Amino acid sequence: MKWLEKITQIFKIKELRKKIIFVLLIFVVFRIAANIPVPGIDTEQLKSFFSNNQLFGLLNIFTGGAMSNLSIIMLGLGPYITATIIMQLLTMIFPQIEVLYKEEGEAGRQKFNQYSRMLTVPLAALQAYAMLTILGRQGILGSLSVLQWIISISVITAGALFLMWLGELISEKGVGNGVSLLIFAGIVSGVPLSIRELAVTYDPSKIPSYFAFFALALIITASVVVITEGRRNIPVSYAKRVRGNKVYGGVSTYLPLNVNPAGVIPIIFALSIMLFPGMIASFLGTSNIPAISNAAQAMGRLFQNQWFYGISYFILVVLFTYFYTAVTFDPKNIAGNLQKMGGFVPGIRPGKPTSDFLYFILNRVLLFGAIFLGTIAVLPSIIQGLTGIATFEFAVGGTALLIVVSVALETVRQVSSQLTMRDYEGL
Repeated sequence: MKWLEKITQIFKIKELRKKIIFVLLIFVVFRIAANIPVPGIDTEQLKSFFSNNQLFGLLNIFTGGAMSNLSIIMLGLGPYITATIIMQLLTMIFPQIEVLYKEEGEAGRQKFNQYSRMLTVPLAALQAYAMLTILGRQGILGSLSVLQWIISISVITAGALFLMWLGELISEKGVGNGVSLLIFAGIVSGVPLSIRELAVTYDPSKIPSYFAFFALALIITASVVVITEGRRNIPVSYAKRVRGNKVYGGVSTYLPLNVNPAGVIPIIFALSIMLFPGMIASFLGTSNIPAISNAAQAMGRLFQNQWFYGISYFILVVLFTYFYTAVTFDPKNIAGNLQKMGGFVPGIRPGKPTSDFLYFILNRVLLFGAIFLGTIAVLPSIIQGLTGIATFEFAVGGTALLIVVSVALETVRQVSSQLTMRDYEGL
């Protein structure tokens, strides 16, 4: 079997084997940290709260249960993702930051990433304070002294930075995107527990819901595979050049444009933004000022509405797909590189006409990819709104499955590319 040969080949290559083992060891550290609670806090009374609250239940799934344990990494990668979103939005507002990110090479990107890390610290501290305040107002936590507040916020902030560091270690020394893989690990770690709970709480009357969920899972899996592997190939030719007695160029190839070049990042960004209004509503809902309390409760009810949540989620996924692609994919740069290397798109003049042509093709392809990705993301909420099946697992499972499948495909593609590269080295 071809896949068995590839697995065997992976473990035969020493460098690739070390990378995969390194990623697995980071996963072990992540799971250990997810079960280390913040000092001085009783976690038993949190179980019913997280099982009944959809917002915090969703956060808990993506942190691998770290939040329900009030773990030191209870915030997950949320602060780091938020800091990255803010920094990338600033590239569209301040030209200096855009130049730093796009035109100053590796040194510029390192500075940009360093600013994102620095911004993560105050965001993590703010989210830690907000989370503890919400849990305290819900009667989940007892009264904490000033020293306990300082210790708890410091430990949770340090945990968020520690998880950010683990993600960057995976990206640097392992295989795949570290942030995506840690979110993947957090989701997958809850699968055995979900299966056990399903077996214990099995209800014959919910069999249609189970069938609907598994049918949806198959549709999402197949659709994500199709859209992730889909490409639009643009033909590229290279002019012949004569140097001495040798002729260079004269070959034809193609430039592949992915239907969804942003991968799973738009989903993660959109979820991070969608969770903020609910957190703010929970934080301000018990305010002593009636106007603020009423506004917060109204906002909370609005985001609990499946139709409003689904439409907002869809729009954010589409917008972030375009936004992230605009930040990471530059047709002007590609057109310039093609011109320097003597390459051209048949029928299109080099330089700006080639750049405009790439923009045109990219926007058409990306429109389909963004709408498709947004539809798959909100499909569980749409079916829940149409059928009235109000199962929390049904609504959350689609998004979680979408992330798991996308991250798995991206990681497999990177491993395959490294195998191909080593085949060429061997030749």
